[in-house]
Amino acid sequence: MKVELHHIHKHFGNVHANDDVSLTVEAGTIHGLLGENGAGKSTLVKILSGFITRDSGEIILDGRPAHIQSPADALRYGIGMLHQDPLDFPPLTVVENFMAGSLATPALLNARAAERTFSALCRQFNFDIDPQARVGDLTVGERQQLEIVRLLANGAGTLILDEPTTGISASQKTLLFDALRRLAREGKSIIFVSHKLEDVEELCDCVTVMRRGRVVGELTLRDTPTKRAADGQPAGKHVNVAARIVEMMFGKELAMPVKPATHQDEVILTLDGLILRNDRLEMSIEHLSVQRGEVIGIAGLEGSGQQLFLLTCAGLERPAGGSIRVGERDLTHKPYADFVKAGVCYLPADRLRDGLISGLTIQEHVALRMSGKGIFIDRAAAAKEAERAIATFNIRGQPDTTVERLSGGNQQRTQLALMPSPLNVLLMEHPTRGLDIESTLWVWQQLIARCNQGTAIVFASSDLDEIVQYSDRVIVFSGGRISPPIAASELTADSLGHMIGGRF
Repeated sequence: MKVELHHIHKHFGNVHANDDVSLTVEAGTIHGLLGENGAGKSTLVKILSGFITRDSGEIILDGRPAHIQSPADALRYGIGMLHQDPLDFPPLTVVENFMAGSLATPALLNARAAERTFSALCRQFNFDIDPQARVGDLTVGERQQLEIVRLLANGAGTLILDEPTTGISASQKTLLFDALRRLAREGKSIIFVSHKLEDVEELCDCVTVMRRGRVVGELTLRDTPTKRAADGQPAGKHVNVAARIVEMMFGKELAMPVKPATHQDEVILTLDGLILRNDRLEMSIEHLSVQRGEVIGIAGLEGSGQQLFLLTCAGLERPAGGSIRVGERDLTHKPYADFVKAGVCYLPADRLRDGLISGLTIQEHVALRMSGKGIFIDRAAAAKEAERAIATFNIRGQPDTTVERLSGGNQQRTQLALMPSPLNVLLMEHPTRGLDIESTLWVWQQLIARCNQGTAIVFASSDLDEIVQYSDRVIVFSGGRISPPIAASELTADSLGHMIGGRF
């Protein structure tokens, strides 16, 4: 299906999120959509998939106008969207989720027939998912595979994927890319929203770049059935495509920050005989000492215990055994408030659900942080501090902007702005998940500055390059086992991937 968007406009209050945006996605192609956080790409694909309505403009599908007012309308037109956080029901089984997304009349649903259809589609793409498994027990990559199969079963001719490689393993990414290439060969159109330039270069036929609500350029990456590169050469022969895309996205080249040696001799976090246990796994760490200014990267497949480890170190989960010390203070089995007083801070992966409070403004978040002194809120002081935080952390919002209206990058900037200072230990999950290149570099500049002040950082990430680049030492979680710390200088993304597979 050929998709055309003509002169799309969308306002959110005073923000012109889509400003006269036009885009054409040819049938049988994989079309990348890039831009910095807040550039308007998510708004555009949500308009196409029916999650929000446009103020003006036209959507043309295979030459005919389309009137899309809801996700159900979009699916009837053959447009399906795979969100960064899959839309499913974790307590239900895979086949129940598959049926829940069906356009058929519920009374006509047949579980056995649905399971046969699901399994047949999975075999086409080499997806290995148990139809009777509970969705809550699946990895992020498997939940994505379920969503793709469900959309295809409903007749989707255009698939929109929003940051689909975030949080999935290398093998799952290979399966995903193979599936997308096959669908493109069958004539379907794919819109691939991502901030990972290496994924875009590997997969996409062409790229559209947005900046501040407008389309600023297009680039053909390889020959397609209907297009040739502007200079008549296949894009594979283009030199430094990534640099050209970055320049279109930001109007300038970006320099990668260098991780200096920031660790000090003083040990700030000590774990001895720590036993981690929940209803799914049990693991142990015999001993770990983390020095001030040191960065420890945590790698592993999603669900391998990294979150439990970080929550335990933050005092939000109780260890089944062993001890936790911050400096000279024994915090084993102490309440979370004692960890906070000891200078421990935890930033979760789900910024809006766990890190911020939906419905509250930036100023109100600042006021909550300041509320430890007395029972009254000093609104004037909170407003002044919110303005300072917005300016210092370059947050694209106003003091009265509610946090759910911020882009992912600006939500992360807000979380960083709310961190206390000084800080002894910073525990983070996926610190740059879903962020564009500039925001990612900016976040790490702030984190390195914290390291220079003596803060030890322990972070989990699914981006192996990020772990290797910024860590001093790396710990791998795999199959209920935890590796001893390894110097990052001895690792590559490839060798780290083998360790995640259990080879250590």
